[in-house]
Amino acid sequence: MSLPALDNLLRIGQLKAEPRNYAELARMLARARRSLTDAAVTGVSASTRFICAYSAGHAAALAALRWHGYRSENRFTVFQCLSHTLGWSDARWRVLDAAHRRRNLAEYEGFMEVEESTIAELCALVAELIADVDGLIKS
Repeated sequence: MSLPALDNLLRIGQLKAEPRNYAELARMLARARRSLTDAAVTGVSASTRFICAYSAGHAAALAALRWHGYRSENRFTVFQCLSHTLGWSDARWRVLDAAHRRRNLAEYEGFMEVEESTIAELCALVAELIADVDGLIKS
């Protein structure tokens, strides 16, 4: 399904066109669900749970983009496109963007400090994202 805003990103090289692949979509959503389940395991560190929740969000957001026939190698773009792929408000996808920035601090600068409330908020949002993507695929 072609969307004008996504086609613009395709023209400037931020996205690549790629045919929808239902097996890939199923794998991405399964990965998102597994990672979200892992994020709820209280016996591991808060930083590990945060990274699991973030990874679940990325997998689900990428599945939404792939359903529409696009792919991106830029994680920020995948989250930003949620306003077009699922009609998410800026306020919703920006929570994932904030998680992306935190994840980058951990990956590239070794800094990870995260509160339980942040993990809980991210997990709740990602659960909604997975449900929305699941609904998109089943529509």
